Amino acid sequence: MTLYTQAESNIWKTWFLITIFLILVIAVGWVFSYIFESPLILYIAIIFSIFLSFSSYWYSDKVILSLTKSQPIKKEDNPALYRIVENLSITAGLPMPKIYIINDVSPNAFATGRDPKHSVVCVTQGLLNKLEKSELEGVIAHELSHIGNRDILLCSVVVVLVGMVALLSDWLLRSIFWGRRGRDSKGNLGLIILVIGIAAAILAPLAATLLRLAISRKREFLADASGALLTRYPEGLAQALEKISQDPDPLHVASNATSHLFISNPFKKKAMSKLWMTHPPIEERVRALRQMDI
Repeated sequence: MTLYTQAESNIWKTWFLITIFLILVIAVGWVFSYIFESPLILYIAIIFSIFLSFSSYWYSDKVILSLTKSQPIKKEDNPALYRIVENLSITAGLPMPKIYIINDVSPNAFATGRDPKHSVVCVTQGLLNKLEKSELEGVIAHELSHIGNRDILLCSVVVVLVGMVALLSDWLLRSIFWGRRGRDSKGNLGLIILVIGIAAAILAPLAATLLRLAISRKREFLADASGALLTRYPEGLAQALEKISQDPDPLHVASNATSHLFISNPFKKKAMSKLWMTHPPIEERVRALRQMDI
């Protein structure tokens, strides 16, 4: 898969996920409207799903920056970091992204935004303190690659939609008590619909997790390779990944909704099945980088 086919694929996946979300919320609204005998609930669900879907496209980056407590910086705040981002952006043929910093000792980074013209590169203070220049360049090049192949749009939209799926699940479970009155008055059909609603509410968090994992982990390998080509020095990113993964400090501002955004797992969990990992194992990524012939 090339950079260009990945970008096209990510745009398609983004709109596909938004469509699935629309259908899911409308379906839940229909179940509620049936249980409570109120068509107004269905109308509200339709309006709400459309509003949230499109707002996730336009404002997901702002939500993420708020969730991670990221703060913008200007050139005079950190000239060295600004020059690295600026030089690599020029090399990659990308517009200069905004730069944000998270005040946390854990080394990590992510990129967000809806397109290259509205993009953000965010790094932690720990990353700036603990990496050498060549390693930092490797990380920045990796994040710029995510911007170039439109990973940022897909990953940012997923944060908002997955979070809303979890909220809908909680809302439905809390409403079961009230739904019983509708179930009792509707006989067997009402009971069946209520059971379906309960099952959907229980399975929704699992579905949300699978949704995050559905974002192909190949995007990290592609961003690693693209970043290494950008700097012409794969070893810099390889060493950075090793340092980040071996650092014992967890990233406190990270959450399950945002963990897939970061260059490396921010929770520092040592024992985790590959099935549930949002990132490929660091060992595989480092091995792939060191096998590159540049």
